[in-house]
Amino acid sequence: MNDIKKIRHPQFKNIPERPSGRKPNWIRVKAPVSEGYRETKSLMKDLKLTTVCEEAACPNIGECWEQKHATVMILGDTCTRACSFCNVITGKPDKINLSEPKNIAKMVLIAKLKHVVITSVDRDDLLDGGANHFANCIKEIRSMAPNTTIEVLTPDFRNKIGAVEIVVDAKPDVFNHNLETVPRLYKAIRPGSRYYHSLRLLEMVKELSPSIFTKSGIMVGLGESKEEIIQVMEDQRSAKIDFLTIGQYLQPTTQHATVERYVTPDEFFEYEQIAYSKGFLKVSSSPLTRSSYHADKDFEILKEKRMNLLKSDQ
Repeated sequence: MNDIKKIRHPQFKNIPERPSGRKPNWIRVKAPVSEGYRETKSLMKDLKLTTVCEEAACPNIGECWEQKHATVMILGDTCTRACSFCNVITGKPDKINLSEPKNIAKMVLIAKLKHVVITSVDRDDLLDGGANHFANCIKEIRSMAPNTTIEVLTPDFRNKIGAVEIVVDAKPDVFNHNLETVPRLYKAIRPGSRYYHSLRLLEMVKELSPSIFTKSGIMVGLGESKEEIIQVMEDQRSAKIDFLTIGQYLQPTTQHATVERYVTPDEFFEYEQIAYSKGFLKVSSSPLTRSSYHADKDFEILKEKRMNLLKSDQ
């Protein structure tokens, strides 16, 4: 293990390498080389913004950045937790950048974004878990780019009383929080979190503001069963979650959790059909699906479906 990995993931210091098997053809993507990609990269650098696209080594970065769609990661690039699936740096975070909300709003304005996604690292060191910073980002974007729709992908705000309410009060259009995996695998994959706490968080959003779309995602290929995935879908619908994403887990480094299996495109399609039968408004299920993949297009579909449902109820 080299020095960069030691700095980035200290939790893996004494863990031997455990490489996953060769990726199948359907999981391969082209290296990002387009002009649009370079322009987006330059804009993020100029405004000193961090993106989860880079920090989490997202396989869709070339496609998304070419279309000037990026997921901004606020509250620094260092997470206070050490999930075994995640490529984000683990350690002691820096102080909050108070100019970040305004810089994000500038980016939205310059890039002429119709839809923006804001996520963050876990900040267990902060009393509010970073909730007020999320709210400030939403307010700045509303001020500078009022026609842009806003999606937040938040941490679980565990043990942060009132944090969910702060973000909901700022009125994002979509509130996303990922369950990531099935309950049985939480201890190994997401040890700092609790499945039913995450589920309850999304349920609370709906209780506080029924008009906000809620969204959640899971990874597959970590050793879960089909029955467990279907149970997660049922749990999510019980919490009135609107939108589901399902994607293949990919091992960021050889110290991270291994890929137990590469799920086939046909299986992803089956999960999509099952999810729609459960009542989700929008489902994205494919090997390369990620939380924010095609989020702008998906939001337009969600709005249209919501309008049709409201009309049918009248």
